[in-house]
Amino acid sequence: METLTVQRVVAAPIADVFDWCATTTNYTRTPFVLRARLARPGRDAPYGVGAVRVHTWAIGWFRERITAYHPPYDFDYAVERSVPPARHERGRMTFTEVPGGTLVAWTTAFQIPLPLVGAVLTRRLAKPIIAHVFGAILDAADTALTAAPTPRR
Repeated sequence: METLTVQRVVAAPIADVFDWCATTTNYTRTPFVLRARLARPGRDAPYGVGAVRVHTWAIGWFRERITAYHPPYDFDYAVERSVPPARHERGRMTFTEVPGGTLVAWTTAFQIPLPLVGAVLTRRLAKPIIAHVFGAILDAADTALTAAPTPRR
């Protein structure tokens, strides 16, 4: 099992960053996430506990369930199914106010379940790709939340 953490400071208030990251349809603002939708709303909020999110990335398909939701500080999710198949132990995003904005830490633990080569593929192929996609999503959050509003005519 490999654990991956990607961190970025997003130059925006914590509540705005949390909301942007929890709403995974925003992830399609990167070229790596082709489709994202809320398949089932959560109990107390659309992306709250029990929500089911479905993502199609350039590298695969993922069905996730939100397992913990504490706005604006953190949420956890579990990948219930994926293509290609992968073992997944808890994904987590945390949000901390820091000078200049909000520190986002996105952590996940996963493994490609193939005998003999799974660990090597996880470490050498999947981990750098997932790190790149997570970073691109957090960069898109920063761009979206810090862009100057377009003046109205």
